[in-house]
Amino acid sequence: MTVETRTVAEGFHFLEAPRWRAGRLWFSDFYGHRVHSVAEDGSDLTVQAHVPGQPSGLGWLPDGRLLIVSMRDRRVLRREPDGSLVVHAELAGHATGHANDMVVDDRGRAYVGNFGFDLMAGEPLEPAALHRVDPDGGVTEVADDLWFPNGSVITGDGVLLVVETFGNRVTAFTVGADGALTDRRIWAEFGPLPTERDVERALTQLRIAGDGACLDAAGGLWIADAIGERLVRVVEGGEITDEIRPGSPVYACALGGAAGTTLFACAAPDFHEQARTAAREARMLAVQVATPAA
Repeated sequence: MTVETRTVAEGFHFLEAPRWRAGRLWFSDFYGHRVHSVAEDGSDLTVQAHVPGQPSGLGWLPDGRLLIVSMRDRRVLRREPDGSLVVHAELAGHATGHANDMVVDDRGRAYVGNFGFDLMAGEPLEPAALHRVDPDGGVTEVADDLWFPNGSVITGDGVLLVVETFGNRVTAFTVGADGALTDRRIWAEFGPLPTERDVERALTQLRIAGDGACLDAAGGLWIADAIGERLVRVVEGGEITDEIRPGSPVYACALGGAAGTTLFACAAPDFHEQARTAAREARMLAVQVATPAA
């Protein structure tokens, strides 16, 4: 798909977890250790939180308080009305790698993924578990054997979709009234699981290295392909209906804007920690699509 891409904001280290809320785009800058928000046109860039432990996934409790994944110390933080950050949940005794992306349901239950291994230290691939953080901060393992659970969404009929970056797939679960996950199934499969456990070699075995994702009103899932320099729209069964190549690697996306049809994308030259920490080359891009946000 040929589209016009515009830069909303730039000068960041590495952006992830974009979310559209209350007329603004919210996002994390990993190595800037900040959560920002910005207006749709790129004006009024505001620091919303400083997170020394490295921010990632974002979500909100029903009362409007912001939840932030703090990656390195494996915590979920909560921003109080006065702007202070407190520990909402401790994942250090549960997650086997950096805590990562997160989706929060309408009851305030957060589903949090983690790397499963030390990616930046070059450790071999290992599967990870998905954990549910309840509104009282309690932590429960709700799924295992996920290959780098990353971008996640919850559909209007209560299905949790989890993009597995090194799994070549999107996995679905039915969310129960108690928050438990059942009926695990493959929602979209792009290829077999990698046979390699070295990260660089495993990446060559992936058709799509799905990172951040967002859902549209027609049930399509936009996925940032971390190795393909593209955004793909996937429907249940794995068909790719649309592809956007913005001219840069992209790592996460969100639908929003006044009409819900602006697809925001987190762009950077690569995902390597040393290079991204040393430079400010990350940008937030935006393109227009036909189907609005779910």
